[in-house]
Amino acid sequence: MTASSKQNISLDEWEGKMSEVPIAKSDLNQLIMNYLIIEGYKDAAEKFSEESGLKTKVDLGSIEERMQIRFAVQSGDIKGAIERVNDLNPDILDTDPRLYFHLQQQHLIELIRLGRAEEALEFAQEELAPHGEEHPELLRELEKTMALLAFDFGGGGSNGVAVGGLLDFAHRQKTANELNAALLAAHSQPREPKLPALLQLLAWTQEQLDEKATYPRINNIVSAVLSDPASEQNVPGAGGSASASASTA
Repeated sequence: MTASSKQNISLDEWEGKMSEVPIAKSDLNQLIMNYLIIEGYKDAAEKFSEESGLKTKVDLGSIEERMQIRFAVQSGDIKGAIERVNDLNPDILDTDPRLYFHLQQQHLIELIRLGRAEEALEFAQEELAPHGEEHPELLRELEKTMALLAFDFGGGGSNGVAVGGLLDFAHRQKTANELNAALLAAHSQPREPKLPALLQLLAWTQEQLDEKATYPRINNIVSAVLSDPASEQNVPGAGGSASASASTA
């Protein structure tokens, strides 16, 4: 669709239409609280609850326990994380063999990272191999992890790239997020916050609308300021940054 055939929507017209859409402040408060709780911002959640008057059924004290467990994984203390989870609710790992395998896999990665090859081999044979026999779909992940032993990490090299970045902090974070989601589900809470999904939906919607109309778009989701199409008509490449902003967020 050419620019001349697109519908032009002014800032005043757009804001007028938006003002007709009923949005309850309580719904926005719930959305914010949902994000703070799931992402583990205990102090912020307590403060927001006081200021907004929003009451939640979630025990905010449980957030701290969950964050301590997540931090343990992020720090490479997998055994400590497992002990904390079992103290909190042993059924979580007993009923989720894939999650337990990923935690054990991360512990194996940490042993290899520290250069404790013999201990890593023994741990893999005694703890991870039986999981592979019971769940053949996990064998490929175990083989990929054992491939780390073929490299020398004593010099702090970047050989982890060769086996999918298992030594990267991002892999710890992935494991921590998986465990965090399981802890949330065990407390009948959503596994993921709603806000990031809504921001992704905003970016996708704007991309679709870009093909059909010129309108006041949100180019920066942090400031969330509506652009004025009239002032951007002569600015090359004025639009199109919202998707990048949303993916960054």
